[in-house]
Amino acid sequence: MGLIFLKYISDAFEELFDKLKAGKREYVGAGPEDRDEYKAKNVFFVPESARWSYLQSIAKSPKIGTEIDNAMDAVERENPSLRNVLPKVFARGNLDAGNLGGLVDLVGNIALGDAKARSADVLGHVFEYFLGEFALAEGKKGGQFYTPRSVVELLIEMLEPYRSKVFDPCCGSGGMFVQSEKFVADHQGRANDISIYGQESNQTTWRLAKINFAIRGIDSSQVRWNNEGSFLNDIHKNLKADFVIANPPFNDSDWSGDVLRKDGRWRYGVPRTGNANYAWIQHFLYHLNPDGRAGFVLAR
Repeated sequence: MGLIFLKYISDAFEELFDKLKAGKREYVGAGPEDRDEYKAKNVFFVPESARWSYLQSIAKSPKIGTEIDNAMDAVERENPSLRNVLPKVFARGNLDAGNLGGLVDLVGNIALGDAKARSADVLGHVFEYFLGEFALAEGKKGGQFYTPRSVVELLIEMLEPYRSKVFDPCCGSGGMFVQSEKFVADHQGRANDISIYGQESNQTTWRLAKINFAIRGIDSSQVRWNNEGSFLNDIHKNLKADFVIANPPFNDSDWSGDVLRKDGRWRYGVPRTGNANYAWIQHFLYHLNPDGRAGFVLAR
């Protein structure tokens, strides 16, 4: 997924690069290496060493893994919203350089840059397909980072989050937010009518979410990671949301309930230390404004 994402942003960059270089119509006098030109078009700036054309030209190099990791680093340096998000795992010894080079060539045959809006939607579906397959392979643990689309769509249709603040304190790979934005767009609303707030304790899953949002151009600046989790470190402590949409871990016994007995969130009774379900419900209620609504998936 990291490679496909890199190919996508590289194609989008090079499409705009060619227009800036040609300098016709609205691009007269524009510089193809001017970062502000790409920012204005909501296109990630990709340094020369990270562009797909360069990586494909050295695909047969025994150092291709290191070059890809360096490319990921370079993209992160140029684009703050991707900082500490992209995978840098391709130089590991258990990855055969020949196979990796072949994969680079294979991904290179996929056209993602032209018709940017359409390709972003296609890439989003590809990304979701991979997440679903990974979740199936993980079995019970797969629910920690992926909720089936049908379940998410049901929650969204019930809540109808047209505007204002949407919160998911255990956001996984971000499917709840993506479908919320899609719901607004499908009903002739504007994407910036809603603001998303989230938290995730698994860093790898949080990275998947950030890439998921980046593909679709969703502002994820308020989707945060910390390894303590929402109970011990409630990053959005003062948030009162209009909608809470979540799929928390079922029957979690390791949620630090023993050290949170006197927490101010337990307005309706202190939750059991051996099961976090009731704690999650009260956490959701704590973050709702007086007229807010919550929809969530939880075991009885």
